[in-house]
Parts: sequence; structure tokens; C-alpha cells
Amino acid sequence: MALPSVQVRFKDRFAERRLVAGRLVVAGVVVVLALMALIAQLFHLQVADHAYYSTLSEDNRVRIEPLPPTRGLIYDANGVLLADNYPTHSLEMVLDKVDDPEATIAELAQILTIDEADRRRFERLRRQLRRYEGVPIRLRLNDEEIARFAVDAHRFPGVDVRAELVRYYPLAEHTAHVLGYVGRINEVEMRRIDASAYAGTHFIGKGGLEKAYEDLLHGRVGHRQVEVNARGRVQRVLTSQLPVPGRDLHLFLDIYLQQEAAAALGERRGALVAIDPRTGGVLALVSRPSFDPNLFVEGISQADYDALLGSLDQPLFNRAVRGQYPPGSTVKPFIGLGGLAAGVVTFRQEKWCPGHYSLPGHTHRFRDWKRGGHGRVNMERAIVESCDVYFYDLAHQLGIDRLHEALAGFGFGARTGIDVAGELGGLLPSRAWKRAARGQSWYPGETLILGIGQGYFLATPLQLAAATAALAARGEYRVPRVVRTTRAPADAVPEATLAAGHSIAQARARDWEDVIEAMANVIEGPAGTARQIRHPAYRIAGKTGTSQVFSLGQTQRYRAEEIEERLRDHALFVAFAPVAEPRIAVAVIVENGGGGGAVAAPVAAQVIDAYLSRPQVLEAAGGRYDR
Repeated sequence: MALPSVQVRFKDRFAERRLVAGRLVVAGVVVVLALMALIAQLFHLQVADHAYYSTLSEDNRVRIEPLPPTRGLIYDANGVLLADNYPTHSLEMVLDKVDDPEATIAELAQILTIDEADRRRFERLRRQLRRYEGVPIRLRLNDEEIARFAVDAHRFPGVDVRAELVRYYPLAEHTAHVLGYVGRINEVEMRRIDASAYAGTHFIGKGGLEKAYEDLLHGRVGHRQVEVNARGRVQRVLTSQLPVPGRDLHLFLDIYLQQEAAAALGERRGALVAIDPRTGGVLALVSRPSFDPNLFVEGISQADYDALLGSLDQPLFNRAVRGQYPPGSTVKPFIGLGGLAAGVVTFRQEKWCPGHYSLPGHTHRFRDWKRGGHGRVNMERAIVESCDVYFYDLAHQLGIDRLHEALAGFGFGARTGIDVAGELGGLLPSRAWKRAARGQSWYPGETLILGIGQGYFLATPLQLAAATAALAARGEYRVPRVVRTTRAPADAVPEATLAAGHSIAQARARDWEDVIEAMANVIEGPAGTARQIRHPAYRIAGKTGTSQVFSLGQTQRYRAEEIEERLRDHALFVAFAPVAEPRIAVAVIVENGGGGGAVAAPVAAQVIDAYLSRPQVLEAAGGRYDR
């Protein structure tokens, strides 16, 4: 039996060594390459881009936060606080740190009440603010809501409770039109302002003094460098630069007089402006009806805004500085001064008033308010009894050019320059204006209508008050100012605001006194149109006015009881007191009020008496007034 053959294989040790050596070489090359890559990356991180990655690392640990300044406060002439700041807490989201804002808000709604208005405000503001800025989700959190969120705060990175100071107006409706209000910065304002100057704050002045003095009230933003953990929570403050608070405003405005003026106007639509003729300081500036400015500070609800905007009484409209009305007979003393200065008439020269006036060669009759006429009248009687025919004739003698020049000297047809935002300049017509605005020539009949404060002529209550103050000061026109001084917390002495003005040199000293005495007889004379407001302690000089809302035909008669209330005449009155050394000048308009003597004059008298009867004002006059 044959044995099977066996093949014996011998190991090739040299081949195995070559294989192992090759593998070691490959492994070595891989290790070397990997090591080189690692070294290169380390060089990239630690040397080449060290500054970049160091900054990123530092930003993960350190954050720069803006510190908003405290807005300046506003005080009245007696030190009464009119605009304050109070602390409040809001829930805010930084979009850069939240992956899904909608889902986060949905979760937050399980903890806090977040209604549809909150969501709409959030959506609006997230489009306006930068992604690293906090967007408010809920405003005015109470202590319970803050505590409730604190329990689950760890679940909401990028969401935090933020404390801030919010504007508050203690006297609300009494100061709305003069102070204005602050509100959240909108998209238009964001494009206009320096964003870095408003970092950390969402509010800006929207009207009145708040807007006019925004730069002073706002202050200067500070910042702090803080260390944060992985969740973005502040661990400690590294460095800080404190913000500079805004300057406080101290006003000429007397809030007690402001309230008295509002009470005198009552529920009627109208405006009142009171000015100190010696300084141009605005003692009261009232527009009725008014509104609560606090509604606008953190965002007014749509329902509240619609109610204000839709009201026929227009509470948002500042009648004192933006209301433009025909001034009516209140401008007759100014036109009288213009006639005296031009030499076309003397104070005692008489003219005949039959109750109507016609231009030479024309049959059209311009009617006087008194159908039977006033008979023989000079300038004094024409002012006292408000004779239209006298001023038709005087306007005709002056002509439109000299008439325009005389009225322009008292500030009509131009903004006064008051430090309240939003002022309008009225309209003082002229040949050039009509040619540019209407493409027509000026007609002589339009000069007559201008002579009694009607036609194209429009003036604001503020312009009337400033002109009356200039007349009271015997020709010294002073630009009206609401702010007396501004002051920063560190200031030892407050800084006074600039008082500007000019002298009206068109009349002689005797002319001023004659016209002022005629205005005094409007109150003191037996036929004066405001004789019911005569005061036993001091003399008042004034002038009534009635301006038409629509024109009547030649044969029509005005009967207020037959006309819809909003089509009735406006009642106007301008006055100052005491006559010898005036301390207050007032202009009043009551929309659709009727006669100025019966309606507007008592309003002015109430305000004048409230001011002159104040102990400090009486003391400044030496305990008595030189009548």
C-alpha cells in the first residue's frame, strides 16, 4: 500500500519582512502626514489666525452690553414734575440666540399670558430691531410673572427679563400737547437716527418738547463688558462706562395756570395760549380736547388709537400751534397801528359808518356786523365797538403791500419759532402769494376782507398770543419759549435757553399808548364788546373777534340757532394785563363758539385772574397792581 505524498511549504521570511516593512512605511507616512496636518492646523489656530479665533472665543465668554441713559425729567415753573421715569420689567428675546422664535413664544405662553396684541407687537418690532437686540415679548411684568419665568428661565436661552425706565406723565391730558410724548422707535426713525446713540433703548420723543429737545433729554449711551456662561447668563462685570443722563428741562409753563385754562375751556373745542410779555415765556398752552399721552409710551392699542383718530373732535390735533383760523377782529389793533405808522390816518380822525362799505366806483357792499352802522367813529371807537367799516376803509387806504408789511411785523404769516415741535405758520396773503398759489392777481376787495381778519388770512392761537404780547410790550417782539432752563445732574447753575426777538419800530410811542388805551376801553367802556370781564383790582386791555366758518350772501343774515353747530362762527379774544405793566398776554379761540365777547373773553379773564391773583405774582408786583 502506497503512502500519500505530503507537500511541505516553507515560510519565506524575507518576503514577510518586506511586507511588514512596507506596511510600517505606509503607516509611518500616514502618521507623519497626520502629524503635519495637526501641526499645520495648530499653526493656523495659534499663530496665523490667532487674533480671529481668540476674538471668537472671547465673544463666547465676554459680551459688550449697552447701558441706556436715564431720560431727563421735565418740571414746570414751580418745580412740579410733569414728565417722570418709572421702572418696569419686560420679557425680551435676542433673536440671534433663539433657533425658533415662534415655538419659543408658544412655550412661553404656557407660563405667562401672551395675547395676540403682544404677538403683533413682537412681529412688528423684530423687523425693526437688529438680531442682537432684545425684542419685547411682554411688557410690564408683575412680580408674580417675573418669579414664574425665573423658575423655567433655563429652558429659554436668549430670553430674559429686562428692567428699564419708562416715561410717565403724571398730569396726562393737561400736558399732552405741550410736552408731546415718547414712543417706541419706528422704522422711519431708525433710518434717520444714529443707531449707536440709541443702543439699549427703544424710545424717542414723538412730539412737543419731547421731540424738540430730544438730543438734550436723551443723554449719552454707556456700555459694560460682562462675562457670560454657555447659556449667555451674566456671571460678572469686567469693565463699564456709565451712561450720561439726559438734561432736565425747567419750564416757564405754570401747571396750575394750565389746569385753570383747561377748566375755563371746559368741554368746548378750542385753544388758549398765555405768554409773559416781559420774557416771551409761555405760561400756558392748552388745546382742547386732549388725550392721555401715557397710552402711546409703550405702544397704544389699536382700539384706543382708532377711537382717538376717529373722533370728530380731533383730540390729537394741537390747536394751539397747528390750528389755523381767520383771526377776525382781533387783528384790528395791529392794523390800526400800521395805519398810524404809515400816516394814512390819525387816532382821532373820524369816518362815517352807515353799516356798509363800497369801493369807489363799485356797487358791491361790504357789510358791517352792526346793520344800522356806528355813525361817526374814530380809531378808538372803531376798536372799542369793532367797527368793520372803519377798517375796510383803513385797509383800502393802506393797500395790500403796506397792510401785509404791518401785520408781518407782528409775526403773522410765519412760524414764531417756539420750542414745541410741529408748529404751523398760518397764512398772511400778499400779491406774490396769490400769484404763486392761485395764479391770479390780487383784487382790491380782498384787501378789505383782510382788513377785518377774514378771507385768506389764517393765524394760529400762538401767533395771536405772541403778537398781543408784543403789543403789550410796546413793540418788543419776543420769540415764545416754553423751556426756561436746562440742567444736568452735575450742573451747579442751570443753562438758560436762548431768548430771541426784534423791535417793531413802525409806530411812535404815543401810538402804542393810544391803541392800548382803546383796547382797555373794550373792557372798561360802556359800549365795549367785552365789558362784562372788567376787574376791580387791575385793568385789562383786549380785543374781541368772531371769524366766519363759511361766507354769507349779500342778503343773508347770520342766525346761529339755524346753523349746524360745527358751521357756527369761531369766538376769539386777545388780551393782556395789567395795562400799565403787563405780566400776562392771552389769546383764546373757542371753535364754533359764536361771539368772542360773550364766549372767549370770559375764558381769558378767568385765566388772567388765576395768574395775577397768585400770591407769588402779586408779591412780585409789590402787593398791588398799577392799573
